[in-house]
Amino acid sequence: MFCLSSCSVLLPAASKSLKIGLHINNQSHSLQYLKTEMATTTNSLHLNPGVEQKRIVIQNKCCEKLVGLLHESASKQIVILCHGFRDSKNYSMMVELAFALEKHGISAFRFDFSGNGESEGLFQFGNYSKEVDDLHAVIQHFTAENRVISAILGHSKGGNVVVLYASLHHDVHTVINVSGRYKMDRGIEERLGKDYLERVKRDGFIDIKSKQGAFLFRVTEESLMERLNTNMHEAGLKVDPSCKVLTVHGSVDEVIPVEDALQFDKIIPNHELRIIEGADHGYNNHRDELLSVVLAFLKDNMLRA
Repeated sequence: MFCLSSCSVLLPAASKSLKIGLHINNQSHSLQYLKTEMATTTNSLHLNPGVEQKRIVIQNKCCEKLVGLLHESASKQIVILCHGFRDSKNYSMMVELAFALEKHGISAFRFDFSGNGESEGLFQFGNYSKEVDDLHAVIQHFTAENRVISAILGHSKGGNVVVLYASLHHDVHTVINVSGRYKMDRGIEERLGKDYLERVKRDGFIDIKSKQGAFLFRVTEESLMERLNTNMHEAGLKVDPSCKVLTVHGSVDEVIPVEDALQFDKIIPNHELRIIEGADHGYNNHRDELLSVVLAFLKDNMLRA
């Protein structure tokens, strides 16, 4: 594969029911990641004992290796699952969705975006356009393997990525946005602190640390501005009317307010909205409802196709 040389590289710090309707540190080889990996694997085996997923490595256009797990079924159709901010393919929601799809005869592929989990690359705060490119590389890989991409599903930041993908590419006709963000300027102050714009313009970056003072990640001015300049309103309007989009959101989401889901419902042409009463951002205690909504939507739209 020809690899573009224009990918930006950031140096590391010094040493996301009404029907109208936790996190893994990016350091993929850290002890925390290994502990989470082991715990998730154990949980996965408990969910579906005796089943082994196929590890697949796909190269993005920056020559970085994207690592994912394929939950194979008898069907050629496949659903691509996209994790959220500082998560990975092993986030419990991604695992449960993949097993549920596999159980219902739908193949699923969950993967790590570049700079997350096992995938190569440096973690970046914004990075929406690059994650859209990562998703494109994954879709091209399976299309070349004569697989049919039934849908793309993303949670939180991954929800933004799948909507952005649908606004730029028109090769996938079913999109599921789980708790994606509409207003991109919200939630930043809570994470970066007050006067973040003045500080990042002055210093060029903001280092984010844990409560214990450990370095977590660096937010550069470039990555911050990429998030602020990502226009989900414009993206929603550009989604092809032939593309069916489902937005699912929890009514008590503490990270991304439910109002964001209502905004998506206003602008995306062919849209269905499901709000799960009492659900938080991670759908803790509401996973069964989330799985039920997603499976019903997928089956309905796969039958129509």
